Amino acid sequence: MASLGTTESVVSPPSRTVLPRSYLCWLAGTRVSLVGDAALYFALGWAASAHGGQMAALVLTAITLPRTVLLLLGGAVGDRFGARRVMITGDVAMLAAVLALAVASRIWGTPPWMLLGFAAVVGTVDAFYLPATGSMPRRLVSKEQLPRAMALRQAGGQVASLLGAPLGAVLVAMAGLSGTALVDAGSFAAVLAVMLWVRPAAEAERSPRAESLLAGIADGVKIAVTDPVLRTALLLTAAAAAGLLPAVALLSPLLARSNGWGPGSAGLVAAGQGAGILLAALLAARLGPMRRIGMGTSLGLALAVVGLAGLAAAPATAAATAAAIAAAVVVGAGSGMFACHMGPLVLAGAPDTHVSRVQSLLTLVQSLALVVANNVLGWLANAAGARSAIALCAVLGCVAGVTGLASPSLRGLRQAKS
Repeated sequence: MASLGTTESVVSPPSRTVLPRSYLCWLAGTRVSLVGDAALYFALGWAASAHGGQMAALVLTAITLPRTVLLLLGGAVGDRFGARRVMITGDVAMLAAVLALAVASRIWGTPPWMLLGFAAVVGTVDAFYLPATGSMPRRLVSKEQLPRAMALRQAGGQVASLLGAPLGAVLVAMAGLSGTALVDAGSFAAVLAVMLWVRPAAEAERSPRAESLLAGIADGVKIAVTDPVLRTALLLTAAAAAGLLPAVALLSPLLARSNGWGPGSAGLVAAGQGAGILLAALLAARLGPMRRIGMGTSLGLALAVVGLAGLAAAPATAAATAAAIAAAVVVGAGSGMFACHMGPLVLAGAPDTHVSRVQSLLTLVQSLALVVANNVLGWLANAAGARSAIALCAVLGCVAGVTGLASPSLRGLRQAKS
């Protein structure tokens, strides 16, 4: 079994050769699908908001609950039957679901039962699809090219996020939920065509057929818990998700309201974070990660902490929005730097038969940490103000960064020489 718990790196330096055509086609298809998904999620949230805040929250819960509950099973299924097969099945299921949504919303409008039903389908499919698609870079490129491939994937995902919501707003205004669903159906058809063509080189590496899915889940958890670097990496990922993600998505709108900045400024702060993540991803794709890959994760957290401190200290004046936007860019750059080092480290270090299961654990720890952090930080913001909550995020990020630097398993981890 390949182990991360050594002083030699499991992540090789980025190869300067061109990435495989199969990977580039897969990347283009999945990023197009992400744009369509982001547009549809905006339309779904908009439709749910017409029924009140409680219904909007229930629709979001109908997505996140089944996804969280079924993630470990989804990872085991991906390793048992193959990531490509799982993705094709998921694309077919979602294509049918969004077409059904387009027809149903045209006939019946947007009743709550329909929105909740579709949201539950999305969450269920995501539980199987996310671990499979997360493992695909490992299956389509060599380990030498993995850091560059992962950085391009992150950059493409960030671009999709930036484009998806505005596109959704335009589509809702022009064609409603039904028309937006049809556009998303086109994106699923595109990625399905790509997946039918792509043939992963590592698809033959699967878990034993004789092993039950429950045993497969337990084995995946055991691998992550017993491997010193995987264990530390998952803990740091949870801490990063809890400390970095809510700071801009949840707390910056609250900070903007308390400072009287208005929604436009809050949107610019969020855009600043996205720009920082995109910049870090593009630099990693061009230059590759740091030689000390473990050090890069901790320095990324440290950079994000600097941005969080700047965001918490931004003066409550209209002119201070520029400082808040700049701080958000730094938060995003640190988050992107962390992800561009941590992602390849975890993906390259997973055993060939456990890639999807490790990816499901990576997604699960982020989701659970975010659920807890959002509620705790939201309560703290109400009780002591948004600045105090952002300061707590900075403290959490600082503790995680110091923990990473102090971890022998991460501190000694280097990239292998070419």
